[in-house]
Amino acid sequence: MQIQEPHQGKRFALFNLGFRPFFLFAALSGLLLMLLWLMLLGSGQATYRYYQISQIWHGHEMLFGYAAAVIAGFLLTAVRNWTSIQTPFGAKLAGLFLFWLAARLLPLISEFIVPLPAPLIAVTDLLFLPLVALSIGLPIIRSGNYKNLIFTVILIAMSFANLLIHLQLLGITESTLAQGMDLELGLIVVVMVVMGGRVIPFFTERALAFEAKRFTWIEKSVIPVAFGWLIANLFQFNSVALLLAALSAVLNLIRLAGWFKPRMRRNPLIWILHVAYLFIPLGFALEAVSGITQLSPYIATHAFAAGAIGSMTLGMMARVSLGHTARPLKLTKITVMAFILMVAAGSVRVFMPMVPELHSLAIHISGGLWIIAWGLFLIPYTPILLKPRLDGQFG
Repeated sequence: MQIQEPHQGKRFALFNLGFRPFFLFAALSGLLLMLLWLMLLGSGQATYRYYQISQIWHGHEMLFGYAAAVIAGFLLTAVRNWTSIQTPFGAKLAGLFLFWLAARLLPLISEFIVPLPAPLIAVTDLLFLPLVALSIGLPIIRSGNYKNLIFTVILIAMSFANLLIHLQLLGITESTLAQGMDLELGLIVVVMVVMGGRVIPFFTERALAFEAKRFTWIEKSVIPVAFGWLIANLFQFNSVALLLAALSAVLNLIRLAGWFKPRMRRNPLIWILHVAYLFIPLGFALEAVSGITQLSPYIATHAFAAGAIGSMTLGMMARVSLGHTARPLKLTKITVMAFILMVAAGSVRVFMPMVPELHSLAIHISGGLWIIAWGLFLIPYTPILLKPRLDGQFG
């Protein structure tokens, strides 16, 4: 089954393929959402018209705004490759993107310009992920590529997590918001475990010309254990969740060790993915430790979020954008600096708050590093994402 190539525009290519608008605006939103969050913290503002308190807005937008955009862009692009069937492009892709953008803007308009009906904000936000699931599900089914329907299932589960949040914000339920947040973060962690196992050793092997070690028992157990941890957390089987978190920490660390090669330190496109993945077993380990000590569970949350998600998305966006625009897999010094600052942002957000007196300072330092990292990424990658492929092909 062949992809029918649409007409290639000469200059503007933003809506040629899913990674372009969603990667570009994920980077921009990552910068702006964090900047606004730090401003809200600095002003002492704790209320929010729709999201009730600014902390809820921050958590929701980083998970369902920024992270969801990266996942959407990656899957819309990957499914086109997996199935040889076009995923939305042109006007359809622009429409899908506008749903995402409207969901980001409506709460801000309601907060700072004019009050908007709460159901309008909720429904707009709730529509995006199901539309992405439909956009990738149809090509997967048409091509018979059924093993990748797991990503459609995950997107539907993310939609359910978002629903849990909005139900409480609308006053329909009383205590589903925290479950929705935890479920979404857990689903993103599972996506990183699944996709990390596919792409990190593959990219490492291609770049370094060696065969990564894949332990059969690890590959058969690491994903089911991660799903088990997710379900145990969802239903608040706390003891089971802590045991599975500890087991996941060990499994993912052994898995990552099999992909390691010392000379990868000379290839930033490789080491950023390895470092990003390292935050996953760290997050699992910190969660297990927090269950039996006084360590704040939010440190584990930010090992997954600021650490793993931040570095993984930055590294994947950098590589995918080059590969799918037919550019050499070579980075500018600016991008390498962005990688370093993003890893630093995650590390500061995880380790400094272990000293409680440094918690507030850690948020501002980490947030500042995060903002600079995305600003540096946007300098070389904005034209890459806007301009057509170098080889003249569509995409």
